[in-house]
Amino acid sequence: MKTIVKIVKDTTNNIDVAVDVKTGDPVSIPKGALKRALSGTGYLESTEKGGWKQIKFESNTELFRPEPSVDDTVPAEHAEVLNMIHSSYDLKPDTLMMSEIKWKYLIRSAVRGKNIMMTGPAGCGKTMAAKTLVQSLDRPDFYFNLGATQDPRATLIGNTHYNKDKGTYFSESLFVKAIQTEDAVILLDELSRAHPEAWNILMTVLDEGQRYLRLDEASGQATIKVAKGVTFVATANIGNEYTATRVMDRALIDRFTQIEMDVLNSSQENTLLTRLFPNVPAAHLSNIAELSWITRQEASQEEGKLSTHISTRTSVELASLVYDGFTLDEAAEVAVLPKFDSTGGLESERTFVKQLLQKYTADGSSDELFHDADTDESE
Repeated sequence: MKTIVKIVKDTTNNIDVAVDVKTGDPVSIPKGALKRALSGTGYLESTEKGGWKQIKFESNTELFRPEPSVDDTVPAEHAEVLNMIHSSYDLKPDTLMMSEIKWKYLIRSAVRGKNIMMTGPAGCGKTMAAKTLVQSLDRPDFYFNLGATQDPRATLIGNTHYNKDKGTYFSESLFVKAIQTEDAVILLDELSRAHPEAWNILMTVLDEGQRYLRLDEASGQATIKVAKGVTFVATANIGNEYTATRVMDRALIDRFTQIEMDVLNSSQENTLLTRLFPNVPAAHLSNIAELSWITRQEASQEEGKLSTHISTRTSVELASLVYDGFTLDEAAEVAVLPKFDSTGGLESERTFVKQLLQKYTADGSSDELFHDADTDESE
């Protein structure tokens, strides 16, 4: 059973110490781990390698999570897969805010060679989760940003070239090499922004009963088989609010196991920002987290005043700007306001966000926290 410790103040000696959450007994931990806990959640969990990692601890039920066990009758190969899945949570970095069950599901899907689609709002950590998966499994990986692809056929199949010595010849794409690499993890980023031709090309590649790529639609042309153990991981923003996002073919979506990334609440956002920027004043990080959460709630309501929200990616950028010496209102002016529509003047989304920002920047007493060029011209 792993040990979970809480950092508390020893009032007798006026020092911070670690105590076992279950027994209350003191536990000796390195000074570095102690400092990390104090700058983060205040809780640590022992790892299999003898180290300590930060965790969010909410109830005693976490102390009694069953350790992964394997029945003696389970085949050795299956036992290895089970151990990999159920001990994989130690591999997840603290900065990836993803529940244990979803992380295990992600690992299991990859190990079993499933096609995985990471869904959720922009900036919620989909690409980060996919890249962390690659690092955790230590497998060959390939990255393709389909949202930025202007010529799907050239990206996924290749091009025909002419050389005066060779004449006309065909040059295969990197994607062709990728699908022939055993146990590769292939990241298809921004699949929802891809051209429909890319989706058509991928249909047979992703189909469990086919798993091949046809180099040319003409009959009798060569096909490339997808190698054993290849896993495709796609990221997709699904919804009308996303620019250039297309309604994906149902047949394409059905070829994936979907894993939805959660939208963080203010407490989770604050925990993440504290882990990333322990030297930024706690009050600033708390304000950023709360402001972000309010915009998410407003955007999610049918009659809400916002059509979009401050994503986790944007809140991290805000904290980063504060870390680099910007005031919170300066950071918000350059990183937040441009994301909201200014159409409508006093009734616009941007004005509404400005009003929200006044509660969280400076002391909230100024009516002119932001400097607008339009205002200057009218004075």
